[in-house]
Amino acid sequence: MSGLLDLINSPMGKQIISGVAGQTGQSEGKTADVMQMALPILMGAMKRNASTPGGAQGLFNALSNKHDGSILNDLGGLFGGGVDQNVMDDGAGILGHILGSKQPQVENALSRKSGMDAGSIAQILKIAAPILLGYLGKQSRQQSVSNPDAMSGLLGGLLGGGRNANKQQSLIESLLDSDGDGSYIDDLAGMVLSGNKKSGGLGGLLGGLFGK
Repeated sequence: MSGLLDLINSPMGKQIISGVAGQTGQSEGKTADVMQMALPILMGAMKRNASTPGGAQGLFNALSNKHDGSILNDLGGLFGGGVDQNVMDDGAGILGHILGSKQPQVENALSRKSGMDAGSIAQILKIAAPILLGYLGKQSRQQSVSNPDAMSGLLGGLLGGGRNANKQQSLIESLLDSDGDGSYIDDLAGMVLSGNKKSGGLGGLLGGLFGK
């Protein structure tokens, strides 16, 4: 997860958090908490989608064309005067594609864990999704990714490698495929937010999600 952690903790990440907080009227602290929970869930969902040839091709096309990283080049323009409706609509489309029917479940779990209203959570996710794709597009260019087959490796590298990363991905997949009771995603959000380091169970799997 070092790639995502680097993004959040970088000057660019702080500018993103400040801009998103200004857009939603929420504090930067709460916004940062939500972003730290939401980004690995969104990236895990993208990795799940990219595990199929069609999903990998779709993501590759998106990163090669529209989501090339340019959104990160003018964050002042992105947030100045409010995020453009086209960006919000793009984010809504991305979320619908990668989360599907589980989107309300994700939003409600993040709302419960952060104490932020679900409407603000939904707004944050709509902004975060195109930013995350832009970040992936930038990483894709830096790593000279030239074909759809490399998509899973790109995402896996940013999520972190090794057996624990596979377990984390399996948990994300299980919550996205769950029966909608919210239990798995509730635990995931809680572990990411608290940085729990328990050696067993969900804490063991997710305590190091951000390298903590």
